[in-house]
Parts: sequence; C-alpha cells; structure tokens
Amino acid sequence: MKNPWLHRYATLVAVCTLFLVIAGASVTSKEAGLSVPDWPLSYGQVIPEMTGGVLFETGHRMIATVVGTLTIILAIWIARVEKRAWMKKLGWLALGGVVAQGLLGGATVLLLQPAPISIAHACLAQLFFSVTVAIAVFTSRNWQQGPDPVEDYGWPSLRSLAVVTPVLILLQIGLGAGFRHRAFGLMPHVIGAMLVPLVILLTAIFVLNQFPKHRALRPAAVGLLTITLIQIFLGIAAYVARLNAAEYPLAMVLTTVAHVATGGLTLAASVVLAIQIRRNVHARASETADSHHQAVTS
Repeated sequence: MKNPWLHRYATLVAVCTLFLVIAGASVTSKEAGLSVPDWPLSYGQVIPEMTGGVLFETGHRMIATVVGTLTIILAIWIARVEKRAWMKKLGWLALGGVVAQGLLGGATVLLLQPAPISIAHACLAQLFFSVTVAIAVFTSRNWQQGPDPVEDYGWPSLRSLAVVTPVLILLQIGLGAGFRHRAFGLMPHVIGAMLVPLVILLTAIFVLNQFPKHRALRPAAVGLLTITLIQIFLGIAAYVARLNAAEYPLAMVLTTVAHVATGGLTLAASVVLAIQIRRNVHARASETADSHHQAVTS
C-alpha cells in the first residue's frame, strides 16, 4: 500500500463529515436556523447567548469549519501524491463540494431557510459524504489489490442497478428533506420508503445470489442491506416519535437525527456497492457482442 496515511486521513474526513451531517440534522430538528446570531462571533459573545437552537447551530458551524479545513488538506494531499488523474479530479471535486455546501449553508441562514435551498443543502451534504467515503475506498489496500472480474448473468443487469439504486436513494433523501423543511407533506417520503428499499433489496440479493463468495461484492452488499434494515426501523421510530412530539420532544429529535444520519450511510453504502459492481462485474458477453454489432452496422 503506497499511501496508508492518505487512506487513514480520508477515512477521518469521512467520519468527520458524518458528524457534520448529524449536526446539520440536529439543527433542522431543533428548528434553530432563524435564531442564529451573526457570524463570526467571539467567545465572549457566544457563550451568554447559546441556548437551545443557537447552541446546535454554533456547533454545526464549528464542525463545518473543521470539515472544510480537512477537505482542503485532503485535496492538496491527493494532488501531490496520487498518480491517478481521476483521483486528483475527485479530490478537487470534494473541495468544490464543500465550498458549495458552505455557500448553500450561508444562503440558508441569510434568506431565512427557503425550502429549495435548504433541500439542496441537505442533499449536497449527503452527496459530499458519499464522495469522502468513495475516496477512502479508492485509497484502501483492498482497492489496490486490483479487481476480481466476474460476469453479470442475471436480469436486470447489476451494472444498471448499480446506477439506479444510489439515484433513487438520493431522491428519497430529497423527499425527506422536503418534508422536514415543509416544502410538502410526508406522503411522498412514505411512498419512497416503500419503493426504494425494494430496489435496494433486489440489488443486494442479486449480488449475494450470483457472487456469494466475492471478496469485494459480498461485504458491500451485506453492508448496504444491513444499513437499509436499520434505516427502515429508524424511519418507523421517527414517525411514531413525531406523532408524540408534544409529549416526548427529545425522542423526536433523536430519532429524526439518527434517521437522517443513517440515510447518509445508506447512500454511501449504495455508492460503495455501485463502485464495486462497476469495477468487478463485466457486462454479459452476449450484450457486449450485440453492442459491438450495432456499432458496426450503424
């Protein structure tokens, strides 16, 4: 492994980003955005005023600053030591994502939480987390061992499901963010919660059925399936807690934050599985021949 410390650092950035997602979900659950004092603030100015939502928002901003700084270092580190051109682009993409996230966060506060910007802010946070997880995968020892090629012989093809599944999960995250920011009701998110897990289940079972002993595909499929099951239970718990929010407000906040954080983990796990599928699973020979024939005759 050429750069083990780069992998460890990328993993640290991913973990810190997950904490940032948790902090952002805490702010939304506490509905703190409208009560935030001007930034930056000195230590003496903040402490007397930090109660409830303001405390959550201030902590969120501090974590965001840390993650931004870590991402700058990560992008520069990748640019200096990586020989893979696409990895350098991914590092700069991560940096661009954290900058865009900061701009959206600032616009959310300054414009008093408009729903479209708040939803975009929530979705971009989850996408950025997935990018940091992908960087950790690409710098790992297992990745540098090379692919273990297998042929896709099922239907629908795993390579297609690898693309569709993360997209559907991101849409579901957007529906959840839309509900939390009162852009629309809960029903779209509930419908998505019934459909998206079915697609995830289909993808994971196809992988486990076709390649039950594959060193990269099996752990990725099991991980996605496990996180999805946890997410389903958290979604139910969050809904029940919301129905009883007046009596148990803390339970509502905790279950909602856990549900949002696990949603980010679900998206990241689907991205990891998609990466492994696209790397290891080759299109069926018949499909490749048909595509080549169509290209020649057209």
